[in-house]
Amino acid sequence: MKTSMRTKLCGLLAIAALMASVALAHGDKKHVVGTLEKINADSLVVKTPAGKSVEVKLVATTMYVLHAGNDDKPAKLADLAVGDRIAIHATPKGETLEANEVKFSAPSSSVNSVKTKH
Repeated sequence: MKTSMRTKLCGLLAIAALMASVALAHGDKKHVVGTLEKINADSLVVKTPAGKSVEVKLVATTMYVLHAGNDDKPAKLADLAVGDRIAIHATPKGETLEANEVKFSAPSSSVNSVKTKH
């Protein structure tokens, strides 16, 4: 029972950290936060906490960042997987959003593999 509670707490803390990093962004950028729902050749679809699906276009200059533990590491599109937690900083271009940075981390279920010392 304690492991389940710890897992939920770790997952919530990871989401809170991801959301905090998004809140610190500046400028005319839009932020799309949620769970990666679909990966297309030229776009990502993110399911927001409100249940809305938002499509964000990928461009040649899109940067990918993997957030693992307390570290951010350079990544690539191929590292993304459906179900990842994701925060995208995007620039509005007419009716679409173009991704400047895609920051992601593995789903909270992977926290189960982390062992705690007693």
